[in-house]
Amino acid sequence: MRVKKHITVLTGAGVSAESGIQTFRDSNGLWEGHDVMEVASPQGFSNNPALVLEFYNERRQQLKEVKPNMAHLDIAAMEDLFDVSVITQNVDDLHERAGSSHIIHLHGELTKASSFGDPSYVKTWNGSINLSDKCPKGFQMRPFIVWFGEAVPMLERAIEEVAQCDAIIIIGTSMQVYPAASLTSYAPPNVPICYVDPNPNINYELSRSSRLQVFKGPATSETKNAIQFLKDLYQI
Repeated sequence: MRVKKHITVLTGAGVSAESGIQTFRDSNGLWEGHDVMEVASPQGFSNNPALVLEFYNERRQQLKEVKPNMAHLDIAAMEDLFDVSVITQNVDDLHERAGSSHIIHLHGELTKASSFGDPSYVKTWNGSINLSDKCPKGFQMRPFIVWFGEAVPMLERAIEEVAQCDAIIIIGTSMQVYPAASLTSYAPPNVPICYVDPNPNINYELSRSSRLQVFKGPATSETKNAIQFLKDLYQI
């Protein structure tokens, strides 16, 4: 019986954009009209918690109006042939809804909430978070999102996944946001890397790869081509 190859899939905003989820940051550096530090930092939350809660309540509501696209579904279907781990920079739950079973959220999850004063207290949360919502210790509940200036708690686990993979597929990420953009540097030497993006950015880490394959185009069409490349490579 053939042992499944371990494929790590690194996804960013581009994989969900075709489902109708807007990327947070616009070309002018604003997030939905707000300075990022107003809505995505502990200081911003302390200064105006109502604004921050409403910002993410709107994002959470939008999530109920969209569904996984073919890229999400193709990634989930890979599990029939490969041992797949998905490392995503996205905070939506479209990978879960598509059927992927092993997902690491680097930047948090919209469908959860945590305590501002007790980060270990995390709950599934599909409705709005209000100023009246407190944890058992009396601290205000907040979006379960990794804000600027905060540590990325799932980074070490993501590094472990990359370090033991046989191949990497990168989909819909600019490869400019660190530390996620540096993850490929932890892969074993000479692993195949497939990069799917309409405007691929070959950062320093990718430029050092001797087995980089670029699939220039939208995630919904090019993800299946990247998967086919690996199927051909491994004669599956």
